[in-house]
Amino acid sequence: MDNPTSCCAALGAHSAYCDNCDLLVGLDGYHVLDVARGPDGLVVRVESPPGPVGCPDCGVRAASRGRREHRLVDIPAFGTPVRLVWAKRTWACREASCPRRSFTETDETLAPPRSTWTTRARSWAVGQLRREHATVHGLARQLGLGWDTVWSGIEPILTAAAADETRFAGVQTLGVDEHVWHHVSTKAPEDGGRGPKELTGMVDLTTDENGQVRARLLDLVPGRSKKAYADWLTARGHAFTASVKVATLDPFHGYKAAIDDELAEATAVLDVFHVVALGTKCVDEVRRRVQQATTGHRGRKGDPLYGIQNILRAGEENLTDKQRARIERAFAANEAHEVVDLTWQCAQQLRAAYKQTEKAEGRKLAERIIASFPSCPIPEVARLGRTLRKWREAFLAYFTTGATNGGTEAINGLVELHRRLARGFKNRSNYRLRMLLIGGGLNL
Repeated sequence: MDNPTSCCAALGAHSAYCDNCDLLVGLDGYHVLDVARGPDGLVVRVESPPGPVGCPDCGVRAASRGRREHRLVDIPAFGTPVRLVWAKRTWACREASCPRRSFTETDETLAPPRSTWTTRARSWAVGQLRREHATVHGLARQLGLGWDTVWSGIEPILTAAAADETRFAGVQTLGVDEHVWHHVSTKAPEDGGRGPKELTGMVDLTTDENGQVRARLLDLVPGRSKKAYADWLTARGHAFTASVKVATLDPFHGYKAAIDDELAEATAVLDVFHVVALGTKCVDEVRRRVQQATTGHRGRKGDPLYGIQNILRAGEENLTDKQRARIERAFAANEAHEVVDLTWQCAQQLRAAYKQTEKAEGRKLAERIIASFPSCPIPEVARLGRTLRKWREAFLAYFTTGATNGGTEAINGLVELHRRLARGFKNRSNYRLRMLLIGGGLNL
């Protein structure tokens, strides 16, 4: 039997292969020759079995010239870094007229030519960043490498994936939102700064065959303006912009102008979260104004309105009987509190429009809100009404499309998580690649 199943050392033969060792290392087509533990981790020597090989150019059977060792970084095992020593076969062509005098064994599945990493080590590192919330520093410790070495092994993979335009195919619902990526100097990078502190993020919110939104971060571009968004849309080309049917956004006129110019056939939809947040903000403003007018100071412990500030931010349908009683007592404590009560009821109407089981009923309620709020004697409510009237089409579009920017906010949460894990980023290009990876925007 050429390949014994027992341990090589037990046989006392250096040329024998051990099936158990091969299975443990898990490299198909390669056999383990030796495993040693050193101060820097495990060193595993492997080779492909001997056999006839033809010249890649002329096909004539080549003559063996022995082997030479190629040292590679491999995935860590048993809590320690691993170095794979590949004993690569070398040959000489026997055909005198062949221009290829010699050649060396290559195998992309094990490692690309001139690479210092195994293919699976690169894939493992990318997967750890993408799915396990790992950091480059953490990967460097596990691999026994430096930060720069780890990133230089990963960056080409991410750069090539980011340059692949096919990842923009099939986008029918597009979300956009701003994102703050740093809080330091906004000077140009060539002048020692980091450029604009805000980035515009584009997210694919297209639903799958099951009706589920699989949010994907498509890109992050510097700036928060019409130009930043419009230039990105222009760069995608007509095929992309023509395929987008719905565009969600928060109430920022710069993004709306870009949508009107570049996505003329798409329906703009104002995000539910931001509309409800405007109503909640309106209640807070009125509550603080009345608090100051009736007590002469900001809210303090024991003040009726101060005691219900958090409850007023909740939906009425989520309140307990005890919480409802607290609100009623606070509103009854002073006649001036009636203004807060009315504002809170207006905010609840705004919530109720989105809570309707039938979208048509929600739209009717939303249209009544647009008609009545601007004439409200409470200035904060009137201002909210004018805002909704200005955004009328985008506000009402939700009740026909059902689209929200929630997936975009979820991606923002992932981005913030990884920025905290990395203790911040100095290089925007690295930041973009990392966030495209964790945001699912790369075809990997």
